[in-house]
Amino acid sequence: MKELTEIKFWIFDLDNTLYSGQTKVFSEVDKKMSSFISKKFNVDLVEAKKIQKEYFYEYGTTLSGLMKKKNVNPNEFLEFVHDIDISWLAKDELLKRELVKIKEKKYIFSNGSHAHIKNVTNQLGIDGLFDGAFDITDANFVPKPHIDPYKKLIEKFQLDPKKSILIEDIAHNLEQAKNLGMKTCWLENDEAFAKKDANKSYIDYKINNLPSFLQKINILRNN
Repeated sequence: MKELTEIKFWIFDLDNTLYSGQTKVFSEVDKKMSSFISKKFNVDLVEAKKIQKEYFYEYGTTLSGLMKKKNVNPNEFLEFVHDIDISWLAKDELLKRELVKIKEKKYIFSNGSHAHIKNVTNQLGIDGLFDGAFDITDANFVPKPHIDPYKKLIEKFQLDPKKSILIEDIAHNLEQAKNLGMKTCWLENDEAFAKKDANKSYIDYKINNLPSFLQKINILRNN
């Protein structure tokens, strides 16, 4: 773990990573996706959920599937599904404190929208602590785990992959990061899709609590 004190570019996934999946924030987005599909294509919520998950597993995101199969306007979809009230989400003072201690560059890398990133970081009390964010529009709507957004992320922020780490809750999303030379860190969880590749060799670190992990790195750096 001492090697992580040399990391110059810290890259964080957003959903179920900067906040715990147990908070069910993403469940609110999930419900809005089903609602969007139901209203758009005049199907009941059960059928809408089926379409939603089918596209997610096949294309990486529900949006990607809707664009390819249904010619859905991506901006209309993103605006609708990310318009959620998460005012109940508690500030994370420990996460904030540890992020402040990391003086190297920090970025958010999300398949969501910039509006969603802003909403979540505001609620957590960590807005303004990052040097930039890369969202699905920056990726031209091509989602992780396709390699294109990783390359675009590196180009946009002039990252050195060999001095970078990506922290993610979906294990499979770490493969391309490793292929490009980054260190990889999986945030353990029990979601079947998120953990199915958790034992792959491209995962360097496994953690169960992000603030505690950052705290350990910060302590090592100062010793």
